[in-house]
Amino acid sequence: SNTYLVGDQEVIQCNIRDISDRRAAERLAHTHQEETLRALQDMVVALVSLSEARDPYTAGHQERVADLAAAMAVEMGLGDQQIEGIRISGLVHDIGKFAIPSEILTKPTALKKEEMELVRTHVQAGVDVLQPIHFPWPVAETVLHHHERLDGSGYPQHLQGEAISLGGRILAVADTVESMATHRPYRFSQGLEAALTTIEAGKASLYDPAAVEACLRLFRQKGYQLSNPRSGDSAVRTG
Repeated sequence: SNTYLVGDQEVIQCNIRDISDRRAAERLAHTHQEETLRALQDMVVALVSLSEARDPYTAGHQERVADLAAAMAVEMGLGDQQIEGIRISGLVHDIGKFAIPSEILTKPTALKKEEMELVRTHVQAGVDVLQPIHFPWPVAETVLHHHERLDGSGYPQHLQGEAISLGGRILAVADTVESMATHRPYRFSQGLEAALTTIEAGKASLYDPAAVEACLRLFRQKGYQLSNPRSGDSAVRTG
């Protein structure tokens, strides 16, 4: 609207436009976006269930890693969208293990060198599955980077420092802690404190310092627990 004088009178002119159709279209687009996101999330849950059905010893592992990684991202002050992307990436970070023979995944003794090399191919296998899916987050990249280490000693690309995505650096810490603190077919749990000591010792050399500090605060100061999301039972309790 604007005002102007007509003779000695002040006149207000208002231009009104009906935007009802535009608002309706925006609401429809928002609803469609939410439904698409829910469908992606449901698909991820289904993929995780299929993957873990082949490896009962690590049932819940991906969910626990996803929950811990998301909690770390919150602790690090990341935005909601980035946090959700890291959570989704955590849920599917080991999805490529479908390509590994189940007798190796569930082997009750330490793996031979050639068996370990085969297991390591799960990273690229997972990326190959995830890359064609149009996630609103860099899920495939995060999964590709979750076994990389800051000093280049990780795999599969031997990346160093900030060449590793932030999501990958966060998952690396969460995955290490969860893996050490829970049972595996070939060993008993090494305990939560041993896991925390490991990431603390590797801070800045192997693991992202901010991610390590966030993880340590969660467990040592804020009482975070690793639990089985399906049953609600605690796998590891703090304090």
